[in-house]
Amino acid sequence: MTIALISLDAHWQDAATLRLPAELAGWILEPASLTARLKRHCSAFRVQLLNERAARLPAFLRPLLPNADAGQLREVILWCDDMPCVYAQSWLPQHTVNRFKPLADLGERPLGDYIFQQPDLKRGTIEVAQLQLSGSSLSDVAGTSPCYARRSVFQLNGLPLLVAEVFLPATAQLQAKVA
Repeated sequence: MTIALISLDAHWQDAATLRLPAELAGWILEPASLTARLKRHCSAFRVQLLNERAARLPAFLRPLLPNADAGQLREVILWCDDMPCVYAQSWLPQHTVNRFKPLADLGERPLGDYIFQQPDLKRGTIEVAQLQLSGSSLSDVAGTSPCYARRSVFQLNGLPLLVAEVFLPATAQLQAKVA
């Protein structure tokens, strides 16, 4: 059981080894800030904070964030032009939050705007999974089909944090708008 709105307990695979849907491949493989990319594809961008609190790290995530039992769970929806495009879930180990105090209370500010400004940021492998959101609190915006998700472990000055992003159906509409 997880305390997050969406469980990330899924079969994750290296994105570089997968054939991805054409309409999402650019989004999934984006090496830079997803926030910045979303902002380029819409005229009105906003972050809706769903959850930001101290939490115990689920056992299935502990191999990705060694030496972290607890930290901060953050869940948001990234909106473009009044369309919910991405559900994002971040796990910030306590020792990472202690070193980078702005991470403790981002509220409706994008995490990407902060971490991609850090000079010592390193991104781990982008992994992909399909998550079923029907039956969750996001099923009204996700529909019944599985949604593609990506996750990466970032290192900020050697301290880890996990970011997972679920691409909601509206993301493909953004791609169509600029094509």
